[in-house]
Amino acid sequence: MRRLLIAMSVAAISLPAANAIAQPAPAQAKAMKAELAAAVASPLREKDRARDQYRRPAETLTFFQVAPDMKVGEYAPGGEWYSRMLGLYLGGKGKLVGLYFDPTSGPFNEKSQAGIRAGAVKYPADVAAASGLPAERFAAMTLEKLPDSEKGSFDRILVMRMMHNLMRWNIADREIKAMRDLLKPDGMIGIEQHRARPDAPFSYADGSKGYLREADVIKFMEVNGFSFVGKSEANANRRDPANWPGGVWTLPPMLDGAKEADKARLQAIGESDRMTLLFRKRK
Repeated sequence: MRRLLIAMSVAAISLPAANAIAQPAPAQAKAMKAELAAAVASPLREKDRARDQYRRPAETLTFFQVAPDMKVGEYAPGGEWYSRMLGLYLGGKGKLVGLYFDPTSGPFNEKSQAGIRAGAVKYPADVAAASGLPAERFAAMTLEKLPDSEKGSFDRILVMRMMHNLMRWNIADREIKAMRDLLKPDGMIGIEQHRARPDAPFSYADGSKGYLREADVIKFMEVNGFSFVGKSEANANRRDPANWPGGVWTLPPMLDGAKEADKARLQAIGESDRMTLLFRKRK
């Protein structure tokens, strides 16, 4: 993986133009916008709303063209911030599926493997509790062994601030391949990721600090069977210098290792600068 990323960083100096993004019909787009706005504004999201200013869920999901009747996988849902909002948006007409790491890959010991499987088991109930909808409206699975019935059935998969872990744990090839197998022939992956400076050294932008170079992510996805559709600056934060010695975790919400005297300055910067990229499964 490390050698592949180095090769990609050279090849990515000149990137191909992004494919034109096909837009939904005006009536469909209007309905999508209204349903998404209702989900984002739901009183059930009261505790999550403070982070909307950094995560821009309405703008991000609009760019990813996530319609309310789609089957959507959220990869590595973690704290389930996005899941709670997606449950409200997709729970009525669509399908939200939590996609969890292959527990047998990467640096996962027995305790971590058990935790990954337990997270997948409780995911539907978690989203049901947050959305007020039946747990049967939601599902989850690990990427260990993909059921044949699930392959080629997903409209969208979202990978939110997780690519750096896939890179540093050396499991990106295997996990992205599994996600590709789950997508329909015209399905797409939306990636939001902490963004390193374009000229950041590979030793800083290899995932260990949480940041990746945008060109490297684009080239990696192209190598793994995807076409680059386009990018959005919805989650950009130019106040972030993206060069913290302690990595992205120096910034909110973690403020890892920050001195008390520095916390106000870091809070004013806000959460990290992020790339927002869309890719289509290549036939």
